[in-house]
Amino acid sequence: MKKENVMGRLLKRLFREHKIALIVVVLCIIGNALANVQGTLFMQTLIDDYITPLIGSASPDYSGLLAALGRVSCFYGIGIICAYSFNRIMVTVTQTFLRDLRIELFEHMESLPINYFDTTAHGDIMSVYTNDIDTLRQLISQSIPQLVSSTITIVAVFVSMLTLCLPLTLVSLLMLSIMLFVSRKVGTLSAKYFMKQQDDIGKVNGYIEEMISGQKIVKVFNHEEKVIEGFKNLNNQLQQSANNAHKFANVLMPVTVQIGNISYIVCAITGAIMALSGFSMITIGTLVSFLQLNKNFNGPIGQISQQINSVAMAQAGANRIFKMLDEKSEDDQGIVTLCRVKYENGVMVETKERTGHWAWRHPRNDGSVELVEMKGDIKLENVDFGYVENKTVLHDVSVFANPGEKIAFVGATGAGKTTITNLINRFYDIQSGTITYDGIDIKLIKKNDLRRSLGVVLQDTHLFTGTVMDNIRYGRLDATDEECKEAAKLANADSFIRHLPNGYETKLTGDGSNLSQGQRQLLAIARAAVANPPALILDEATSSIDSRTEKLVQDGMDKLMTGRTTLVIAHRLSTIKNSDCIMVLELGRIIERGNHETLIKEKGKYYQLYTGAIEMD
Repeated sequence: MKKENVMGRLLKRLFREHKIALIVVVLCIIGNALANVQGTLFMQTLIDDYITPLIGSASPDYSGLLAALGRVSCFYGIGIICAYSFNRIMVTVTQTFLRDLRIELFEHMESLPINYFDTTAHGDIMSVYTNDIDTLRQLISQSIPQLVSSTITIVAVFVSMLTLCLPLTLVSLLMLSIMLFVSRKVGTLSAKYFMKQQDDIGKVNGYIEEMISGQKIVKVFNHEEKVIEGFKNLNNQLQQSANNAHKFANVLMPVTVQIGNISYIVCAITGAIMALSGFSMITIGTLVSFLQLNKNFNGPIGQISQQINSVAMAQAGANRIFKMLDEKSEDDQGIVTLCRVKYENGVMVETKERTGHWAWRHPRNDGSVELVEMKGDIKLENVDFGYVENKTVLHDVSVFANPGEKIAFVGATGAGKTTITNLINRFYDIQSGTITYDGIDIKLIKKNDLRRSLGVVLQDTHLFTGTVMDNIRYGRLDATDEECKEAAKLANADSFIRHLPNGYETKLTGDGSNLSQGQRQLLAIARAAVANPPALILDEATSSIDSRTEKLVQDGMDKLMTGRTTLVIAHRLSTIKNSDCIMVLELGRIIERGNHETLIKEKGKYYQLYTGAIEMD
């Protein structure tokens, strides 16, 4: 994405969403600039027409001077009101714009495929919401109003300078050209490093997030010094890029200020010489007004150069924000949805009642709608898949899970077990072959409906901040308290929950850190149970549980699996002995399949794994 397009896109969006407010802001800025310029111009009249005649007067009359001072006060009073108004409006515009942008970012993030989160550091994503958004806050609330105000002031002051004295205006323009040349050179250098700085901030945040998540592992292996060294390296890179960015940006303001001071001195000397030489166009009032205008002219130039820092940072931040917004959402062209059904005279009829029966609502080309009973019939036929192009990890995989059957996958790490379940969920799409669910190609099923029909219990359990009840209800948000408790009983979690300080209302924080791994796993199973899906995916669901807890979990899972199609991945082969079919995978291929007794008789890879002849790494 080109940098100039990023800023243009940002400004167009800002104006589109807050057009009226920004028009009012511009009018207030114009009013403020004109009031200040008019007050400065009036200094000439004040000095030449009111103050000078009073000097040496025998009987001075101050009434005219007081009236003139009143008019000057009115000009500056209008400027104060306008400045206050546009600053207050910009505060509201800024916070509203950023609120809406954060909402859009989060909504878009929720639509992104799993692959994005697998390949992007989570801390880097967090940096977009924090550091990069904050750069826009500075841009919109401070830099943009300052740039607009400075530009309008420069134009108004320049026109006023022309009306007062052309020769002195030419002197000011000469100094201005020098100031602009310096600003352009320094600004170009700093902008490059601000892009690097924002990227380095994202890397530092990503590293910190990763180390916090893996702190126990760091301490177990005594790698504190190693991770500190890694952080120092990233932090040094950030320091270097930030140093380069601010080194150029910070030097710009004092340089332009000093050039402005030189311009003021040159104009003062030139004007004094002209006045003393008898130029009729130069009076004391004219010179005083012009010198004030010169300050008002150079001041905004310096203010513009000062904002280069914020603009460069905002440009870098906006680039990362829009890069995330431009990430492609999950492709979902499905037309088949889930619906509740009831039976009237043996015929399925769609209903909104909670009947416990579900069907696939399948629109046909002729405009009719077919209701297909949801049974949990899952089939993979000749499936090939690779996470990246030209690197296949599943080769010609075929799996047939009939309704109510328990299918188990075993094999070494990296054999492709979890990949198969990811394909059924459509976290990834296959390269060739077909996957059907109750005879329907899953590409035709809307992803939300597909995933709603599959209960999943993962090895890495994630619990959210909230009560125990909230975490169970996450499986189905409209579940009642009683349904959640029944699900907990089914998962054998009810007993330990009732012994918690506040039972089902016990607050969980830090991913359930106040619970044991086994208790967290039981809650995950209860969460799947309350969803009451026709099919289950159990990915290493008991691998992190002690033997005693495993018996509770296994009993709960056996109840949960009754009547449901279940796909199980397990290292503990004792948990899958009763499976209808066990599939042994190796390097992405199914090398053996059959029930426990059949595979034991064949004395192949499964037999070796079961008897401990080889280890399942």
